[in-house]
Amino acid sequence: MEKGQGQKPKPPKRTAKDTVFTSLFRDKGYLLQLYQALHPEDASAKEEDFKIITLENIMAGGIFNDLGFLFKDKLIFLVEAQSTWTVNILVRVILYLAKSYQDYIIRTGQDIYGSKRVVLPKPEVYVIYTGSRKAKPETISFAEEFFPGEECGIDVAVHMVYDGEKGDIINQYVTFTKIFDGQVKEHGLTAHAVREAIRMCRDRGVLKEYLSGRESEVVDIMLTLFSQEEAWDMHVQSREKEAAIKATIEDGQDYGIPREEVVVKLRRKYSLSEMDAREKIELYWQ
Repeated sequence: MEKGQGQKPKPPKRTAKDTVFTSLFRDKGYLLQLYQALHPEDASAKEEDFKIITLENIMAGGIFNDLGFLFKDKLIFLVEAQSTWTVNILVRVILYLAKSYQDYIIRTGQDIYGSKRVVLPKPEVYVIYTGSRKAKPETISFAEEFFPGEECGIDVAVHMVYDGEKGDIINQYVTFTKIFDGQVKEHGLTAHAVREAIRMCRDRGVLKEYLSGRESEVVDIMLTLFSQEEAWDMHVQSREKEAAIKATIEDGQDYGIPREEVVVKLRRKYSLSEMDAREKIELYWQ
């Protein structure tokens, strides 16, 4: 890594638009189906038993496509992990739990400084993984992933969900993502690809009720999210290039390379005009 280069900054939160994941499961009818897929033993659940928790403001940057809800005495989080896998999901979950418990305690008027034990809903955390990762553990643990073989004063276990049972709402959602990915590979990220994915899903009975009459909304959701990703990638690439230019100039100065030679190197390495290269020298040469 060149001098001056750091880790990639996080993309901004997507708050202007829903994802299909959050749009689908914000509907309590589908949320009920989701809960029943996770807890098939509980036939007593009703739509009115659910209270959706908004997660979008829990953390700055990059929090999207996640869902939290209360069901009776349970606090349930669902995180969608798409093609890119990261154990940082576990950190997100801990922050979710802390903030959600804080809100719950305030809302229920409980005193954490009193001698009486506070009453809290039991946490359950699931990751719905729609990617193609070969390793498919049933659970992952914060303590094991971040502090393997060490004593750890805090832990959280996350249940991994991959395909669901055939025909259930989880299976349908995962199928939708795979059909969509296939159409994007064939047609590129276009409205045609999204519409083809919607058509194919409806023909196969995949999220048919949800997708019927929502074609324009779903096309807008998918294209908006991906256009934001592309814009952010361009921003990240620009910042990385600027950091590399700064590092090249600082290295040249540190090693006593004449300014004119550094100008030539900048023009050759970063395709800069002579004017731009000299402006960078003026900016970063101390």
